[in-house]
Parts: sequence; structure tokens; C-alpha cells
Amino acid sequence: MARNGKKKTQKQKSLPFIEPDAAGIDIGATEIYVAVPEERDIRPVRKFATFTEDLHALADWLMACSIKTVAMESTGVYWIALFQILESRGLEVCLVNARHIKGVPGRKTDIQDCQWLQYLHTVGLLRGSFRPAQAVCTVRSILRHRDNQLKSASRQVLLMQKALTQMNLQLHNVISDITGASGLAIIEAILRGEREPSKLSCLCDARIKASRQTVAKSLVGDYRPGASLQSATGLGKLPAF
Repeated sequence: MARNGKKKTQKQKSLPFIEPDAAGIDIGATEIYVAVPEERDIRPVRKFATFTEDLHALADWLMACSIKTVAMESTGVYWIALFQILESRGLEVCLVNARHIKGVPGRKTDIQDCQWLQYLHTVGLLRGSFRPAQAVCTVRSILRHRDNQLKSASRQVLLMQKALTQMNLQLHNVISDITGASGLAIIEAILRGEREPSKLSCLCDARIKASRQTVAKSLVGDYRPGASLQSATGLGKLPAF
């Protein structure tokens, strides 16, 4: 209360606009909500589907609203297609970690997520995550796919060893690598129906340290109907290693 009995009125200070041409995007699996500055369109918040043609329509609308930069959360992998389309249109995309947004205080409850993103980006409170160049992303995807393939192959080898143990075939204890030329030749012969240990041992390469007699002894198995290597591993054909 002031001395003269009049209440002081505090003017609410608004943050300066650092990115006036900013938009906010809330990405979901089937729907995308986009917010632009209110003066840019009579419907500043719009909803789009996630089909490719709708993503291009979204980009067209942003261009018509003179938007230059866009903020959106890195939700799963849903953002990738839209990110690439917007980037190809020349828009600057600020990819934001969702944890950073939750740490920003003062969020209103009567606005949508896309409007909140648009406001935070306009006043410069968002920090974009690092996104490498497209060529780097391509190489990274190939390396990740190769790593997944190697890990998957390792799991299949363990299944093969388990199936051999269930049939009391000690091949993996005699030769160092059952996925080598000798190991695969013997296993493929077993899958074709060969059961004679002496014939199977003849498929070993001459460089195998174990003797043919030892290999033959390891291939005397407890074969039973329905418990073959093929049915135990679920492999109709052995993969190439």
C-alpha cells in the first residue's frame, strides 16, 4: 500500500521476442499439432495427420505463414520424417529434449503443448539438440544396423550351441568356431539328415587341430524326432556369417 492510500500497480514485464518467426510443433504417432504466432493466421493452431502428404501440407502452411524456425520435441522416431521435410524447405528446426522443456517454469495450463513450444522458442528459452549432417546420419544408420546384425548373429550362435548340447553333440567343444567353414559344413549336413559321425567328420578342414576321430566322437548325438537342430533353433536355413 502506498503512503497516499493508492495501490501500486505493477506492470507485467514480457520477455522480448528473439525469434518472432517461430512455430511450435507437438508430434504424436498419428496426429501433429502446430502453432504459429496469432497474427499470422486466423487459425494459429492446426492439426495434421502423420501421412507424408500431410507433412508436406504442414510445411506449406508454415511457409505461407512466413515461419523461419520451428521448435519440436525429439519424441521417439516420429520427428525424423518431419524434420527432414522441414529442413529441405529451408526452415531452421530446433530439436528439443523433452526434459529441458519440463524444467522451464511458469507454464500455463490453458494452452496446448505446441503453443507452449512456440512461445518458449519465440523468447529464446529453448536449446536445440545436436543433429549431424545428412551424410553423417546415413553413415551412422549403417553402422548401427551393422551392430544390430552382429548382435543378432551372436544370439543365433548361442541358440545353435544350445541345440547341439540338447542333442549331446559336442562339436562346439571340439572346434573353436562352429560358424567357421568346417562348423557350418557339418551343421548344414546334419540339417540335411546326415547322422553318420565318420562322414560328418570328413567335412572338417585339414587345419582343424582336433583329430578326425575326436571330431567323429563329438558328433555321436542323441537324436530324437522333433528335437533336431533345425526345430530347436527355428532355423530353416543357416545364416551366413
